[in-house]
Amino acid sequence: MDLRKLKTLIDLVSESNVSELEITEAEGKVRIVKSAGVVQQIVTAPMAAAAPAAAPAAAPVAELPAPPAVVGHQVKSPMVGTFYRASSPGARPFIEVGAQVKEGDTLCIIEAMKILNEIEADKTGTVTRILAENGQAVEYGQPLFVIE
Repeated sequence: MDLRKLKTLIDLVSESNVSELEITEAEGKVRIVKSAGVVQQIVTAPMAAAAPAAAPAAAPVAELPAPPAVVGHQVKSPMVGTFYRASSPGARPFIEVGAQVKEGDTLCIIEAMKILNEIEADKTGTVTRILAENGQAVEYGQPLFVIE
């Protein structure tokens, strides 16, 4: 399924009263579940065209604990990918907690489909929290940094 289409579907679910959406296409099946304000995406492997499979029973979705309230401006992930704090494994991180940043300064890299995307500060201020771990998979709209 096209990445732009997935992003649009995730946005629609997160902004609507729909709590769950499942779409089956020739390329595979996507299930998007919203619980306690968090949107989860479950993608299954491509389906076999020859043999129709019986629909499995829906597994209950566990309630996620509410994240602690974050004070300050949140820099959110503009895409799904892998979060990296530095340009290479041995390099120094782009920023640390307490660092002064200006709008446009590079904060991190998100690798998506083998492309390294620099994520820039969208506000001038002090980085007070880093909310993602190096090498962690991040979702679209997931808070990465707090700038005050």
